[in-house]
Amino acid sequence: MTDGAGAAAVEEQRDWRFYLQKKVLTLFFLGFSAGLPFPLVYSTLTAWLEEAGLERSTISTFAWLGFAYSFKFLWSPLVDTLPLPLLTRLLGRRRAWLFAAQIGIGISLFLLGDMDPARALGAFTGVAIAVALLSATQDIALDAYRIEIAKIEMQGVLAAAYQYGYRIAIAVGTAGALYIAEFGSWSIAYKSMAACMAVGVLTTLLSHEPAVSARATLHFTGNIVERVGRWLTTAVAGPFMDFFDRYGRHAVLLLAFIGLFRISDYVLGILANPFYLNIGFSKAQIASVAKIYGLWVSLAGTAAGAWAILRFGLSRCVVTATVLIASTNLFFAALAITGANLAMLTVTISADNFTMGFAGTVFIAYLSSLTNLSFTATQYALLSSMSTVFGKFTAGYSGNVQEAVGWLGFFLYAAALGIPAILLSVFVARHLDELNARKE
Repeated sequence: MTDGAGAAAVEEQRDWRFYLQKKVLTLFFLGFSAGLPFPLVYSTLTAWLEEAGLERSTISTFAWLGFAYSFKFLWSPLVDTLPLPLLTRLLGRRRAWLFAAQIGIGISLFLLGDMDPARALGAFTGVAIAVALLSATQDIALDAYRIEIAKIEMQGVLAAAYQYGYRIAIAVGTAGALYIAEFGSWSIAYKSMAACMAVGVLTTLLSHEPAVSARATLHFTGNIVERVGRWLTTAVAGPFMDFFDRYGRHAVLLLAFIGLFRISDYVLGILANPFYLNIGFSKAQIASVAKIYGLWVSLAGTAAGAWAILRFGLSRCVVTATVLIASTNLFFAALAITGANLAMLTVTISADNFTMGFAGTVFIAYLSSLTNLSFTATQYALLSSMSTVFGKFTAGYSGNVQEAVGWLGFFLYAAALGIPAILLSVFVARHLDELNARKE
């Protein structure tokens, strides 16, 4: 980009109308559609299960629904290349998958609203799994849509629009659902959330299909075994092989850090709502402080993370974010001691949600710095998936640990789990500084 073109681009982005163009608004509403299902099969769902009287060791196993997001890269090539009967012809490749996933999520959430987890846990679990799988599929199609709909210069703005829509949806899927459940029922809450998926459906129908993907569709010859083998080598093994080729002996430590970065957050998060309810907070209090107020704090943390990276550099921010994730668990330990104290809940939520936003921004930037542009979508999906697998697996046993050691011991345990990531963050920071030095 020439100096004149660069100056023109900067001047264009100073105009507020730049941020209200159709592509930006489309990604905002699609971000809402992507963010809504997640809490409904995670934190909000655990509050419902707590009230239904399920054991916490059973409740925490629902953290494993998150594996749908962790392993979505396995079927992403199918979403990328497989046409859907009639829908692909009418809507195009990306919008067809978006529409199908959104309709499926809405129907599944409505079905959950008709179920009683205490009486039909097996069927309830099956439908919850369907929500998670469909939500992960929507993410695959949406990521591709976001990348293909605009040039690279626009991707930062689109990503921001997506994040804000996603965060608002998290508030609706937590605070909104909790309010409705408090004054109505869980059935009404989940059916209302199903209706909210109309936002994504309408946005998909009113949007435009992006131009043909810049990445050529892969075609393999030979019998079915040979085709599957080549697909696995190209789509799955290739990005991993590239990562190890580029980072050599450092690769294992970098991957270990990615896997451990948010482990204490995952371990605590699955039992946060059951904890609030157990010590005496009402669903309305949880919705007001932990969800509505917490939304604005997390948005502030997101902005602070972006500013800090520019001001202090990514390496320092990686260490800071890792320390914050582990240490904020201590606020929950203090809340376990004070009990249902609204002021202490506010302090705890302030620390936790600010850290969530700050660390999220830093981690996205860090993963992006590791990605080879030759494997952008696949490699980023693989790395982001790896960042969730171990944490979500460990979170599945959170209930067992809590039942054994109590709430105070559980939060100290969650904080201690963050120590290995803090130690690895020092190595990661040094590695980033070395890479920057080489570039200079």
